[in-house]
Order: sequence, then C-alpha cells, then structure tokens
Amino acid sequence: MKILVLNNGSSSVKYKLIDSCSKEVLAEGGVEKIGLPDSFIKFKLADGSKETVVVPMPDHKEAIRQVFKVLTDPEKGVIGSLDEIEAVGHRVVHGMEYFNKSVLITPEVIEKVKECYPVAPLHNPANIIGIEAILELLPGVPQVGVFDTAFHQTMPAEAYMYALPYEAYEKYGVRRYGFHGTSHRYVSRRACEFLGISQEGTKMITCHIGNGGSITAVLDGKSIDTSMGLTPTEGLMMGTRVGDVDPGALVYLMERTGMDAAALSKMINKESGVLGVSGVSNDMRDIEAGIARGDERSKLVMAMYEYRILKYIGAYAAVLDGVDVIVFTGGVGENQTGTREKICRHLGYLGVTFDAEANKVRGEEIVISGPDSKVKVVVIPTDEELMIAQDTAEIVGDRC
Repeated sequence: MKILVLNNGSSSVKYKLIDSCSKEVLAEGGVEKIGLPDSFIKFKLADGSKETVVVPMPDHKEAIRQVFKVLTDPEKGVIGSLDEIEAVGHRVVHGMEYFNKSVLITPEVIEKVKECYPVAPLHNPANIIGIEAILELLPGVPQVGVFDTAFHQTMPAEAYMYALPYEAYEKYGVRRYGFHGTSHRYVSRRACEFLGISQEGTKMITCHIGNGGSITAVLDGKSIDTSMGLTPTEGLMMGTRVGDVDPGALVYLMERTGMDAAALSKMINKESGVLGVSGVSNDMRDIEAGIARGDERSKLVMAMYEYRILKYIGAYAAVLDGVDVIVFTGGVGENQTGTREKICRHLGYLGVTFDAEANKVRGEEIVISGPDSKVKVVVIPTDEELMIAQDTAEIVGDRC
C-alpha cells in the first residue's frame, strides 16, 4: 500500500511516500515559506540527488497541490496518478486526553483536534489545514491522525499531574502530555528488535535529542514518564526552548521588563535554550565549533546541555527502579558522538561501560556500551514517518 505521510507546520509541509509493506521510501521532500514570495519545494530524485523549485504557494492547499505535481511528474515523479495514493497519514501534535492511539480521521476527530488548539496554537491548526486540504484534493481517500501525545497517555497520574490547584486540570486540562511520542514508540520497539529482547519486562530510557529534545521512561513498552509537559517547552535544554525553569523567574522577568504573555512565549520558545545562552546559534554543530575555538559560552552551553540529559536519565533510572536499555536518537543523539561519550562515561553507577570504537559510528543502529556493561546503550535512528505509515496501513485495513 502506498501511503503519503504529511507533517504540516505553520509555514511548511514535509512529506514522504512510503510503501507500507516493503517499508521503502518512494519519495520525500518538503515545502517551506508557505505564504511568502520566495516559497519553494525541495525533493529527492530517484538517483539520490536533490532539487529545489521556487514556486508561489500562498497556502497549504497549494503547497500540497505542488507536492502532488512532483509525485506525478512524468520525469521526476514516482507514481502515474494520484489514484495510487491509497491513504494519507498525518502527524498531529496534540491530542490532550482525547486520543491514546492513532485514529481514522472523521468529522468528530477533526472537532476534537480543534479543541486542542489552545494548548498547541502553532501546530494543531496547521495539522488541520493539511487534513482539510486532503479532504478537498483527494476526496474519499482515508486519512489517519497519529498523535505526538498518544504514546504518553499510559503515564500514571503521579507522573502527569502538576501540583497546581486541581481545577487547573479539571477545567483547563493542564497536565503533562509529553511529545515526540511517535519517535519514542518507534525507537523503544526497534531497540528491542535490534537487541533480540522482549518489550515485556524491559526497563528502558529513550533519549530523543535534537533541536527539540525529550527523554522518556519506558516500562514493558509503555511510557510511564516523559520530560516534556503541557507544551514542548518543559524538560531538556533545547535549540531555542528554555526547558526546565523556575516559573517564579518568568513572573519576575515579566514584572521587571513589562513583557506580556506573547513576548514571554516568544522568549521561552524561540529565544532561549542553546541559542539564548550561546548568543550565536541553536545548532550544536556550531557550539562544537565554538568549543574548538575556545569560546567560553559555547563550553557553558555544552555543559548545561549534557548535564540536563544526565539528570533526566538518573531520575528515570530511579523511577524505573533500574534500567536495562538506554537509547539515543534524534539529530544529536544519532550523530554527536562526543555528547554520547560524555553521558555514558557518567553512568558508571548504573553499571554502564563504554565502547569508544563503536561510538565512532554516526546515524546507524549500533551498540555503544561495552560487552561487560550491565546496561545496553544503543543508537537507533528514529523513523517517525514509517511509524505513521504503519499505523495508517493497520487502521485502513492493509494486510500486505
């Protein structure tokens, strides 16, 4: 079954066309700067080369229309007609408590996703725009919503509740929801397959570390705690997000600077984290380059970044009452060998030993713990799109 996987952002669309049976990626690319004069679509050709085409795309519907044009192009495309697309799977960021698994998109589902707008004002509206565009452009083709928050709906109340007045939860749904759930679900499952062990009885900590980052405690294949909260702002230090911070500090800054809620949101989401502390970049590769030059703030950023990862691993080892497997994934987790080494060498108290030679590998499935390690430490490149495609195929009834 050929399934189109869509990830709609506020001004972008990422796509992959996947054969759900063979797991082959038939086509992939993305649209950026939707609504701006210099909007463009970029895509990978059959020979692996990439092409970029600048084309006016005033809205998401036109962006998806351009994706279809590329997919069916006589020379560059991979399908003869849109009839070959049998289903569409969408990444949907926030499902609150409404969704604990992927679901077939119906009018009722659309309304529930819209009810989540207040907690995901940048993401859920864009997700709905993509769903509604497909309803118009591919009428009759089944669509499936795969929620970032769904995997974490197995958390117990003591993990997801905040110590705020209870009515904040009852009236407004304020609680920990967690994100990157599709990635954590994929890598926790794949790590067990890779290691030849069962999810049942396995205590695992999955570290999705990139420009956005989160860590999850996984027991028997289920999430029991995760670092992101009501929004993706809580938890680790990220590219531009603040992560854990004293809320009193935010009140203090608002009082001292006169910031309103919009300005505060911009600061904690767009101007903090690696970018805010370094003053240079949100890209950890730039931070590594700064460290090589002897830049003190780059050294501080790296120390803060790694320290917070270590704290969460330690906390979740306590929650799980031990750990059998630690997984690194995400852009940094899959490729930043220095950070992996720094973290592993601080986990001796858990019985972790480290294989420096194995750790030289980037972007591949590999065990980086030593043969005598009491905890298996593995790198598993994430594949959220494949997870979305497989969920979609299962829901619409594909049996390969």
